[in-house]
This record gives sequence, structure tokens and C-alpha cells, in this order.
Amino acid sequence: MSAVEVLRLPLDADLSGFVSLLRRLQVPHRVTEEGGKQVLWVPDESLAVQVRELYARQPQGDAGAEPQQEAVREGFLSQLRRSPLTALVLLSTFIVFAVTLAGENFSTIRWLSFVDFRVDGERIYLTYLEATFDSGQWWRLITPMLIHFGWLHLAMNSLWYWELGRRIEFRQGAIGLLGLTLLFALASNFAQYWWAGPSLFGGLSGVLYGLLGHCWIYQRLAPNAAYRLPPGVLVMMLAWLAICMTGIFELLQFGAIANAAHVGGLLAGCLTGLLGGMLARR
Repeated sequence: MSAVEVLRLPLDADLSGFVSLLRRLQVPHRVTEEGGKQVLWVPDESLAVQVRELYARQPQGDAGAEPQQEAVREGFLSQLRRSPLTALVLLSTFIVFAVTLAGENFSTIRWLSFVDFRVDGERIYLTYLEATFDSGQWWRLITPMLIHFGWLHLAMNSLWYWELGRRIEFRQGAIGLLGLTLLFALASNFAQYWWAGPSLFGGLSGVLYGLLGHCWIYQRLAPNAAYRLPPGVLVMMLAWLAICMTGIFELLQFGAIANAAHVGGLLAGCLTGLLGGMLARR
């Protein structure tokens, strides 16, 4: 969805206080210079109306703030409308989760896994990546990101994709988010296969670490409100990655963790964040 113009003011008008207020209230926005004017944009019309009202009451923003300020918040439906690609990826994940019976239906999972396999009693026999290439089943390079094993696995990954995906879709558009999602899925899946060989793995977590790395490095090089993550999120995610790599969950028999997928996605995300941030600075 295209951005909506909120204000168009002369270049000598001081918007810094009002922009600081929008950042403090976590209102997504951007300011551009067009035709000798500075223009303030927000994602949709409903939010634009609220921001105009806020500017009418407090044009100086934080520079002339009163003790209490009314926060401008988006409704869930409004967020869905401005984040169609994020919602579509999550919907696809939910559909696959239902079709695979929460990761228990192996006859369906085998069509989405990175490599094909067959189940014989208690054992799983997996093929090699060459068989995927020879059979032309190229979708397998991407589709493991849609597979989730259990409700907790799905819930955690879905919440983080909703949080990070919306930020990137607003800042870089639906096509940008789609390209990054597919790239990080490829990078994380290949990293896991390269590290562990033929194995059964899935989930959005490799993509999530890619999105995290992208926002992290991009924000360091070209600061913007969309990629400014809440305090402690980066530390928490990196700490979780380090804990998983110790092997504690396998030792406690909670299941195997695709650590190589996480690392591969994170490195790919840092690279795209570096390139994107450098271009944004220019």
C-alpha cells in the first residue's frame, strides 16, 4: 500500500520536535523533500488523520510537549492492510501447518522438505540434494521455511515474523520483503544441509535471523524509525542463538535445533543490511 501525505511544509519549518514525538510514540513515518517543500508521510489514511490532529494540537512535538501525550496507535486491521506480504507468508505457514497436522503428517512433509525421504517403520531414509536437482523439484530449496513441528514452534516464529516482516515491508516494500525472505530461506537451508547433511528440518527461524541481521546492520548505517528495535531484542535473540548452539536442548531431549540455519540466515541478513544501509546512506 502506498504512503499517504500528511503535511507539506516549507523547508525552513522546524519539524524536528514533531518527528521526535512520532518516534517516541512509535508511529511509522518518513520525511522527504519534494518541490522545495518537506513532506511527512505515513502508511495509510486512518493514521494520517490521527497524525494531522496531533500536529494541530502539538506542532512543536516533544519540543513543546505537555506532561501527558495521547499515543497514536494502529489497529490490527490497519496493520494487515499495510502489510499484505507479511500476512500472506504467515497465512501460507498456517495452511502448511494444518495440512501437515502440526508436523506429524510425514507423507505431506516429504513434498516440502529440503530433500525427499521415505519412512520405513521407525527409520527415515533421506536422499541427497543431487536428487532434488535431477528431479527438478526446485521448490524444496524454499519450502522448508513453511514447515513447523508443534504449536510452540509455530507461535514463536509467527510472532517474530509479524514483528520484523512488517518493519521491512513498510521501509522497503512488499517486493523487498519477498526477496529478502526467499534469499534468507535459501541461505539458511543450504547452510543447514552443508553442516548436517541430509536431515529433516524446517521453520521460519533461519529467515527470522536473516531479517534480524538485516534490520540490525541497516539501522547502524542508516538510522530510521522502522528498523529501530525495542531495547534488548537483539541481545536476547543472539543469546538464544548461543544457548541453542551449546546443544543443551538435544541433551535434554527437547528435539534437534537447526543451528546452522540460524547462523546462515543471520550472516546473510548482515550482508544485505550492510549493502542496503550503504545504499541508503548515499
